[in-house]
Amino acid sequence: MVNIFSLVGWRAAARSQTAIGTTLLTAFMMIMSLSVWAQDKQVSGKVKDAKGGAMPGVSIAIKGSSRGTNTDADGNFKMAVPDKAVLVFSFVGYEPQEVQVGNRSTVDVTLAESSQSLNEVVVIGYGTVKKKDLTGAVNAIGSKDFNKGVIISPEQLMQGRVPGVAITQGNGEPGGPINIRIRGTSSVRNGNNPLFVVDGVPLSGDETSSGGDNSGIGSSSARNPLNFLNPNDIESMDILKDASATAIYGARGANGVVLITTKKGKGGKGTLEYSPSIGISNITKKYDLLSPDEYAKLQPTNDRESRTDWQKLLFRTGITNQQNLSYGAGDASGNYRFSLGYLDQQGIMEKSSLNRISIGVNGNKKFINDKLNIGIQTTVSQTKDGNIPVTDNAGYQGDLLGNILKTNPTLPVYNKDGTLYQSSNVAEPNPQALLDLSKDNTKTLRAVGNINLEYEIINGLKFKTVYGFDKSMSSRKAAFSKDLGYQDIKGQGRLYLTDIQIDNTLWENYFTYNKQLGKVDLNALLGYSYQSFEYFYQKASATNFRTTDLDLMIQNAASANFDPSQNLIGSVLSNTNYTKDELQSFFGRVNLSMGDLIVTGTLRADGSTRFGTNNKYGYFPSAAVAYKLINQDFIPKNIFQDLKVRFGYGVTGNQSIPHNLFVQRQRYGDYNIGTLAPGGTPINGGGLNSVAFPNADLKWESATQINGGIDFAIAGNRVSGSIDVYNKSTQNLLIQVASAQPALTPFVWKNIDGNVINSGVELALNFVAVDKAKFGLDISANGAFNKNILKNYGGIINTGGISGQGLTGAYAQRIANDQPLFAYFLREFNGYDDQGNSIYVGGDIQKFIGKSPIPKFTGGLTANLRYGNWTASMFFNAVAGNYIYNNTANAYFTKGSYNNGRNVTRDVPGLAEGAFNAPDVSTRFLENGSFVRFQNLNIGYKFNTGNSALSNLRVYLTGQNLFVITKYTGQDPEVNTNKSLNGVPSLGIDYTAYPRARTWTLGASFTF
Repeated sequence: MVNIFSLVGWRAAARSQTAIGTTLLTAFMMIMSLSVWAQDKQVSGKVKDAKGGAMPGVSIAIKGSSRGTNTDADGNFKMAVPDKAVLVFSFVGYEPQEVQVGNRSTVDVTLAESSQSLNEVVVIGYGTVKKKDLTGAVNAIGSKDFNKGVIISPEQLMQGRVPGVAITQGNGEPGGPINIRIRGTSSVRNGNNPLFVVDGVPLSGDETSSGGDNSGIGSSSARNPLNFLNPNDIESMDILKDASATAIYGARGANGVVLITTKKGKGGKGTLEYSPSIGISNITKKYDLLSPDEYAKLQPTNDRESRTDWQKLLFRTGITNQQNLSYGAGDASGNYRFSLGYLDQQGIMEKSSLNRISIGVNGNKKFINDKLNIGIQTTVSQTKDGNIPVTDNAGYQGDLLGNILKTNPTLPVYNKDGTLYQSSNVAEPNPQALLDLSKDNTKTLRAVGNINLEYEIINGLKFKTVYGFDKSMSSRKAAFSKDLGYQDIKGQGRLYLTDIQIDNTLWENYFTYNKQLGKVDLNALLGYSYQSFEYFYQKASATNFRTTDLDLMIQNAASANFDPSQNLIGSVLSNTNYTKDELQSFFGRVNLSMGDLIVTGTLRADGSTRFGTNNKYGYFPSAAVAYKLINQDFIPKNIFQDLKVRFGYGVTGNQSIPHNLFVQRQRYGDYNIGTLAPGGTPINGGGLNSVAFPNADLKWESATQINGGIDFAIAGNRVSGSIDVYNKSTQNLLIQVASAQPALTPFVWKNIDGNVINSGVELALNFVAVDKAKFGLDISANGAFNKNILKNYGGIINTGGISGQGLTGAYAQRIANDQPLFAYFLREFNGYDDQGNSIYVGGDIQKFIGKSPIPKFTGGLTANLRYGNWTASMFFNAVAGNYIYNNTANAYFTKGSYNNGRNVTRDVPGLAEGAFNAPDVSTRFLENGSFVRFQNLNIGYKFNTGNSALSNLRVYLTGQNLFVITKYTGQDPEVNTNKSLNGVPSLGIDYTAYPRARTWTLGASFTF
């Protein structure tokens, strides 16, 4: 038996001995430390730049030690160093330098600017320029700056990262529509997205896939046409914002230009990279609806005795699987890179999905003593979309999301025999039936690329020819079973088929000349461009089916002849449309760098078949000047390390109107299935119709823009940034105007009087807080203020159609003089009277209420942290000053809807509103759309792989859309449902939008 008291005594003695030992060890270390410090000596010195200017804030560390100091405001330093010390001098933007102290007591150092910083280039269209020589408002972001996680299309990489660029996802659907606005909204009619140029090929901007046309269920917007491009293949994106930067693209530069450069092979040996990831997505916010038990208690007469949470039933956890593989290499004589990408994304609503397979080929090779360079860049992808009936303008029967919100939660999903429950009461739809008895898929094949040859004729003079192509084929097939209990589908069934084919080709030839003329650097460009756009659209709808098999309906209808013997017995409506137009351009640019003064001039002439015979050509000039103030004696070098001012002026254009308005277009009429002969030849009931909208005076919409900017660096280059001020006026506004009847055509395209003015300020800041070998922290922020207003316009245009029962013909927005575009035009709600009817200020009239869907402020904040092998980054973006019209609440969350037996949000039963109050369009449903979003969190770890075949291994965890701070009561404030009227777009309206998701992604990257 152990003597417990002896054991305690032994432990006490041990503790006593340990304490004595610790004391002796501490004393020994102090003596040794004093001995070491006694051997240190004082060293002082000064750090200068290449021009002799003092450099404050330079980090000075003793190599192999954590000891160090920084230079003072005059560039001086003083520190104690041991014998044989090596000092490491480092500063942001400069090459680090190591110095052996030896026997010296004074160490003066001159740091050279980093070659990487000096030679960092920005793509500006038909060439590049060193970042320090920019004269225009251009922002460049690379792969290290991109948003991380599940990224479907390229513009999501830069969302919130660039001042003055507002990107809004229309909804949360996989690959759903997106709106991009650079320096505000400029066009009344359309074409407000920027021009995208992929490896030198300008994309047409056409919709490459079809939106849905689902009868009473409503229509839906087409998917994002940029979904074809694998974001993992993108090296950099350069955003041209002011006219001096965009004028080189003339007719298409009015709304800014985004230049996308894909990755090239690097390194002397072949490098294999593999990046797998898996993502998990869930809905961020469900509507706070009455639960089945709450509904049954409040509406006992409508209790159907089942208990169904429709949101829980039809929302799911979505899984995203991404796999990217690439192999490439490069040296002075050329480079190559091959890539293969796979993406499979499940949406957070049942049956919604996006699947993409992409192949990329990128290569360049020099010949004839490096005078000839041949290059190729190509991306081919196949995208499959799983669509569901969530639409933009569903009628009183509602789309899938509308039915989820309004359907009585005490209804069953299935009958006792296992069949889907369907009521004859339109107020009691079954959302599960709408999903199960429909099938809607889109397949799109797209190839974009170019083949180019560049030859150096003499030293500095090069000629380049480029053949570019953008070809796509898309087919959408949507079928609704006749078993579905919808008014115009029940007992008949309905099928929609859509085919879109695009064949765009580009041929460009241009000379570039770079020459040093004494103290002047000359860079000149002169070129010619021809681009053709062919667009084919075919649509057919069929009804009266014998079968209820959705696959059989699609298969037989797609067999090209709608054979009556193959279960189709009803009628078919079919129409086709083919257009072709052309753009011919001449362009030139001269850039002169004369020491501290840099001057740029650009001129482009564009001729387009989209415009009238009297105005086919438009001319788009620009000029810009930059001056490097940092080299002037009156600039205090102890404050500024860089200072440059810029000023630019230019005119750019917009040709985004329907293709070729002057050549006869053909449309097929209606046919009856029973009158089709074998092979599908029409016998009767149809024919060709000509559609033409001539206006010989139609001309370019143009934008005149003035920009002033300052680029700066202070605090020893630790703080750098830019400030830009701009004013952009868009005139000769293009719009579709109804013809006075009787007339040969229902409408005509015209240029109308008026100017859309966007003015604003942009700020970008970068702060290197800590830059040590094992630890670093940098923060970047951007913000932009924009004011939008329409001037000198004498007309009125209504838009922003509002959907819902009792809201036929309602609208919420109006375009008018002295108002921002899409200004809200509403009744001003002021509570309820004694009978529960709405009270409106000034009576039951709509008026401008001083609110706009256009944000006044957009911004972003990024923090990057590194510690050893760990990295972490956080990104927040913000929008302020905009308002959202909650059409969802207007249509579904009122006392009238509740009184009709539909489900509502929990607040509705307690409202003072009367059961028969009309749900008029009013400020009651207008909400502040401002928000701050924690958009992205990325944590990664890089393993030390040694000298193994695996040269790099990094694992990471990414969170997207982690939380949103907002007053908006809908599911998400970043929303824009297409509620256009007569072709005039809307902005900032929310109607049964596909909800946004929160996503966590676990991934890795391997390099061999």
